[in-house]
Amino acid sequence: MLVLKNTVNLYDYSRICFNLVFLFMRALKLILTQPEFLGPAWVFASINILIGTWAVYIPVITGRLGISEGALGIALFFFALGTMISIPAAPLISERLGLGKSVITGVLLVCLSFVGPFLAADHVGLSVALFVVGATSGFTDIAMNTLVSELEARRGVQIMSASHGFFSLGGVLGAGLGSLLMGYFRTPLWHILIVSVVVIAINLVLARHYSRITTPPRTSEPFCVKLLHPLLALGLVSFIIMASEGAMVDWSSLYLEKVAKAPTPFLIGMGYTVFSVFMTLGRFFGDEVSHRFGSYTIIICGLLLGTGGYLLILSAYPALAITGFGCVGLGFSVIIPELFRLGGSQKDVDTAKGISFIAGTGYLGFLTGPVILGILAELYSLKLSFLALLAGAIIAAWIMVRRNKKGS
Repeated sequence: MLVLKNTVNLYDYSRICFNLVFLFMRALKLILTQPEFLGPAWVFASINILIGTWAVYIPVITGRLGISEGALGIALFFFALGTMISIPAAPLISERLGLGKSVITGVLLVCLSFVGPFLAADHVGLSVALFVVGATSGFTDIAMNTLVSELEARRGVQIMSASHGFFSLGGVLGAGLGSLLMGYFRTPLWHILIVSVVVIAINLVLARHYSRITTPPRTSEPFCVKLLHPLLALGLVSFIIMASEGAMVDWSSLYLEKVAKAPTPFLIGMGYTVFSVFMTLGRFFGDEVSHRFGSYTIIICGLLLGTGGYLLILSAYPALAITGFGCVGLGFSVIIPELFRLGGSQKDVDTAKGISFIAGTGYLGFLTGPVILGILAELYSLKLSFLALLAGAIIAAWIMVRRNKKGS
């Protein structure tokens, strides 16, 4: 009887935990059960599947072309340049082509353009190919975020954070499966071709559920400096958060090795791994928390958690620093999706233009932040670079607290 009672209690506790998980992952459940939401989420995943596949082959491609790390940096600059150029044009193209058609067109172009770097014969060819990849990716990024914002407004749901969770998941799939499968392909070209064909096929199947969606005519004023005011603070926070994300990519392993003195390569690599895992999980849970407490509350709490994470990182003890990277990932995971949600719902500002402004400032931070931190590390110390990230998180929290008090 005692065993039976314990079994029943265990079953009850398991059922409660199971229900709680689904309660907080309502957005994920919505996406997985409704094709209208799954289609855009798969676009998010598709972009990062391709990026992840490209990432695992970077050493192979640079070795084949015989280019140095510095030359690769120049080529990647052209990727960033293409992204930045496409962002201002994205709202205009989406308005003329139609929002749903822009998304499916964009993701198809991304799939085709990612073949370019694998075909490049020299450094110039690689730079040109990455410029095209950046331009198509930047356009698709704005279109897919605008589509999710439009679906949220039409259907009265919140799926932005979970959609970004699919983006993070796509990176895990692209890089993870790519690492496992790359040994089975005689040349990298066959790998990216097969990935592109699979991604295109799934997108074409799902696109019919959203391809006819258009944004309704708006009576907003033309976008001008006056309308930048409500977006300026959000753009600054976007810059800070994306600069931090870029820093995690480029500097987390080096920090654990040089400053925290992590004793093994496994621990040195755990910083970004833990950061990525918790960012993915946070984005899947973020919509439900946002629905219950509001965008400003979740952003402020996320910034406070990230601030605490940076304090743990700055302790310079490996275990605490790795825990800190997880806290930063979890805290910051929900901020960019919420900023897109806020930017797309500003009064008198067109959804696509608001999102493109937030995305543009964010990309600027992602691209320039690591460079600025590298200069600080070179001139002073790597620890000072992470102190600058801590200061940025505090400034961002102060900005959002002030805006919340003003009710803007």
